[in-house]
Amino acid sequence: MRELMYRDAVLEALDEEMARDASVFMMGEDVGLIGGNFKCSVGLMDKYGDLRMKDTPISEQAIIGMGVGAALTGLRPIVELMFADFIMVCGDQLFNQMAKITYMSGGQCNVPMVVRTPLGGGRSSAAQHSQSIHAWAAHIPGVKVVLPSTSGEAKGLLKTAIRDNNPVLFFEHKMLYTTKFNDVPEAGEDVCIPFGKARIVIEGADITVAANSIMTVKAEKAIKKLQSEGISAELLDLRTVVPLDTAAIIKSVKKTGKLLIVDEGHTRFGISGEIIARIMPDVFYDLEAPVERLGTADVPLPFSPALELPLIPDDKKIAAKIRSMVTGR
Repeated sequence: MRELMYRDAVLEALDEEMARDASVFMMGEDVGLIGGNFKCSVGLMDKYGDLRMKDTPISEQAIIGMGVGAALTGLRPIVELMFADFIMVCGDQLFNQMAKITYMSGGQCNVPMVVRTPLGGGRSSAAQHSQSIHAWAAHIPGVKVVLPSTSGEAKGLLKTAIRDNNPVLFFEHKMLYTTKFNDVPEAGEDVCIPFGKARIVIEGADITVAANSIMTVKAEKAIKKLQSEGISAELLDLRTVVPLDTAAIIKSVKKTGKLLIVDEGHTRFGISGEIIARIMPDVFYDLEAPVERLGTADVPLPFSPALELPLIPDDKKIAAKIRSMVTGR
């Protein structure tokens, strides 16, 4: 395995898939000449040219609409939205067109399209550029929803997304882009990570922690600290929330008897509540305590770091919640 920055792992996946398949192309605001707002496509315009690395006007609805049209004609577009918050601007094209065409055509038309977009807080980008709104996407049938947590996960899941014949919303946490992870396969290894298969990051016996995206990284840090206190937590990285590996969560909870769900989305009407509803019929009599969850407080994220950061789960909050659930302290 190699050490690689998260954004460079995304770049490698894009490069390898564009080299493998001439029908793959990318478009979005500033993805070409400057290599993307978060530098995930640096050098690809020089390598593949303007037709396959297309800078677009600032019109999210137009960009997604162009992607849908291109996918319907047999191409495999990768569309980058500069921030996940802008999903609302192009919601009609995403959720009324992209997500529904295969169903409404009786399977005669496919939309093999990936929408990549950064989400999450922690960067002092204020309420309109900091949201984790993956639960919105997960609510709409017809779209797969992916949240990679490390460099290796980002590369393997993105390659799978690009090859999928269905529309995929691929959420990359903006606070991970410059983080290095030592889990990227060697150059030339064509490793695709399947959707709907959670990853056991750490095995444990006292409690199950289910997380996604950057919360997996924070939870891993918290769990490793708690090991010195004799607390054994099992960490599941969900990888995708659509499809969701419900079976893996149930299996782990049956072993540990406790479950904490950590998700950066707002707590109300979110991913964590859906997980609880899905697993409860299978684990009710195995639970030793009520299921708990941690999420971002139900308020718009402020611009000030001093106000923003306390609203978002971190490793200390996760550790405190696990400790409380296991020991009662």
